[in-house]
This record gives sequence, structure tokens and C-alpha cells, in this order.
Amino acid sequence: MDRPNIAQKSPYLVEVDGGETYYWCACGLSKNQPFCDGSHKTTSFAPTPYTAQSATSIAFCGCKQTKNRPTCDGSHKSL
Repeated sequence: MDRPNIAQKSPYLVEVDGGETYYWCACGLSKNQPFCDGSHKTTSFAPTPYTAQSATSIAFCGCKQTKNRPTCDGSHKSL
């Protein structure tokens, strides 16, 4: 697997808690999208940690093509 699986062609809007670290699924195989469940272990991908500075809503990338990991940069619009 040389490219990540496209989990969905839109972002996941998630409420995060300040100070908490979240692990974004980079491979696209997790059953717990947009977060890692360990499915990447059969690939060359690794989860991307994201530590929230404050409680807010974050648009985590769903297509896994973002250049601004782990947040959405609109890359899904060109798929």
C-alpha cells in the first residue's frame, strides 16, 4: 500500500478537549475514523498525533490527502 485509503471525501468535524492528544489515522483503514485503531500495522503508515490547545471543533481530514496533516486543507475537492 503506497497511498492511503480514502476513508471519505469530506472532513470529520470533531469536538476536541484542550490539552488532549488525538491520533489521526493516516492510512485510511481505521474503523474508528478519523482516529487510529492500529490498522496501519500492516502498512508503512503511522498515525499523526494532534494535541488540542483548547476545546474547539477541528476538521480532521477524511480523504487522507491533506498537505496540512491532520486537518483538512480541501484536498478532497479535487478527488
